[in-house]
Amino acid sequence: MGTPELISPRSPRVTAARRLAKRAFRGKERRFIAEGPQAVREAVAHRGEGGEPTLTELFTTAEAAERYADIVDAARATGARVHYAADGVLADVSQTVTPQGLLGVCRFLDSPFEDILRARPRLVAVLAHVRDPGNAGTVLRCADAAGADAVVLTDASVDLYNPKSVRASVGSLFHLPVVVGVPVEDAVQGLREAGVRVLAADGAGENDLDDELDAGTMGGPTAWIFGNEAWGLPAGTRDLADAVVRVPIHGKAESLNLATAAAVCLYASARAQRVRPAR
Repeated sequence: MGTPELISPRSPRVTAARRLAKRAFRGKERRFIAEGPQAVREAVAHRGEGGEPTLTELFTTAEAAERYADIVDAARATGARVHYAADGVLADVSQTVTPQGLLGVCRFLDSPFEDILRARPRLVAVLAHVRDPGNAGTVLRCADAAGADAVVLTDASVDLYNPKSVRASVGSLFHLPVVVGVPVEDAVQGLREAGVRVLAADGAGENDLDDELDAGTMGGPTAWIFGNEAWGLPAGTRDLADAVVRVPIHGKAESLNLATAAAVCLYASARAQRVRPAR
């Protein structure tokens, strides 16, 4: 087979993919962009409700198609349309300076909140008022690594499908159920009714994470609420939680950033649940 024809930058397929950089178009089309070999590999493997493939299209450079032939072949096997494109086309669509040669168009994959509750989750990360897409994606990655059962982005948080969020998740977006658009009050109420203890992570919390671990109170189902990068959680959101917990600072650092604090909290819960499983 000869070298495939390169897709034109003016192609309707390129134009449609480029539009997905804007939230309004993502919502209208219920599609988003996943960039890079790791994210595309996970998108190829992911299936939606009813087994429907999540990846619908793949744009690749000739070099990337050769380097990641297994991913491209797997994408074709799912029925996704594969387009060969020049580096400049991928950079235009992804809006990154150094595209990685693979760019997938994917169906939305968020789950209904009710499905999460029916599954009786044991560890959940709730992103309330998180506005930075990179932080949102990184917390999602931390939740995945800690073995969380779900991530909830409230209606006051950034768009899950923002390209920066997707890139920062490094494929974790495709690994665990994610809920979007739930008011934080509804999220807390639903989790509590499902038997989940709700903790708010806040640097000024009256409860110390070390003390919680020493007291053996963190072995049961737990949801952590994480707030805004700059100003934390509003008082009204903190009041919703069963406890407000701070990560202790043992050194001279002024504070921890959101993703680091989330990783500490989620791993503390994961460890506690392994040592003291809920009855």
